[in-house]
Formats: sequence, structure tokens, C-alpha cells
Amino acid sequence: MPRILSTVEIEDFRERLCEAATRQFAGRGPEGMTMRALAAELGVSAMTPYRYFKDKDAILAAVQVRAFDRFAEALEAPFELPGSAAARATAVGQAYARFAFDHPDAYRLMFEIAPPRSGEYPDLSRAAERARNTMTRYVRALVDEGVLSGDPELIGHVFWAAMHGAVMLKLAGKLSPACDFERIQHEAVRALTHGFRA
Repeated sequence: MPRILSTVEIEDFRERLCEAATRQFAGRGPEGMTMRALAAELGVSAMTPYRYFKDKDAILAAVQVRAFDRFAEALEAPFELPGSAAARATAVGQAYARFAFDHPDAYRLMFEIAPPRSGEYPDLSRAAERARNTMTRYVRALVDEGVLSGDPELIGHVFWAAMHGAVMLKLAGKLSPACDFERIQHEAVRALTHGFRA
């Protein structure tokens, strides 16, 4: 009979399992990440992961929740700093790039795995919405201060699309020295800011 685990032990193993899942996703993709492979990496029986998660989808959802929450935290912190909306927006953009390049596996997990069926993982829906809100919150401040004009939701998604595209190109090694990430990011922000200027 398995021994009773403490809450701390359960959370510790769940965290180790999620870290292993992130590594396996990076190396093998979602199809190559299996419960058996996770168990082998952690040196436990093939059935042990099922004590903590009902299946592979539940692990992927938990990994995505962690990634979205860490991403949101990284972008929320600079927004709370004192300063103008423009200065805080710049800090948010820098935090976005820093997170993506410091945690590329977590970044890919957020955007390369289709979400499970709606409502099946409420924590994932919450975390994804929290991350999505970071993409419009700083734009709303720019609109409120009269820097930009338009629908903050739409403008935020346009800036997000530009940033995400540049990040993915860099992560894929597709940018040339003449068109490096920093130059692309600067020009995209300049052009979009000009286009949405109040």
C-alpha cells in the first residue's frame, strides 16, 4: 500500500513532474512526452505519475498554467513601476522578450499546444486570461494618457502579434545579423505607435 504523502511532498513531486514534462516537450514535442517516459526520467514506477495527475493532458495543462502565470508575473511587475505609461510599456516589452528568451521551452508550451476542451481545466483558462490581459493593460494606460488612440484590446493584440512573430523567428534562428531581434522590435514598435498615435 502506498504511503500517505504530505501536502509538501505532493507539491514537490508535481513540480518535478512538470519540470520533466517541460524538458520532454522541448526535446520531443507533445507527442513524444509520455507518462512512461516521465516516470523513467524521475526514477519512479510507470504508475506513479497517475497518483498526481489523471493523464498526460492534465500534466500539459498544469505545465501551461505554470508558464502562463510566470509569464504574466514577469509582465505585471514592470507595469506597476512608477513612471509614464510610455516608460512602463517599454519595460513591459523588455520583460516580454526577456521571459521568452530566458524560458524558451515555457514560452513555446504556452503557444504551441492547443488548449484542452473549454471548461475542463479552469485553472488553465484563468492563467491564459491573466496572460492575455497583460497584453492590453499597458495599452489601455497609453490610450488613457492620450499617447495612442483606438480600441486597447485590438491595439494590444496587434502589438502582441508583432512581438510574438519576432520572438518566434529569433527562437527558430531565422533572423539575420542585419535584421536582429532588437532592430525588428524597435522598428515594429515605432511603426505601430505611429500608426495608432492619438
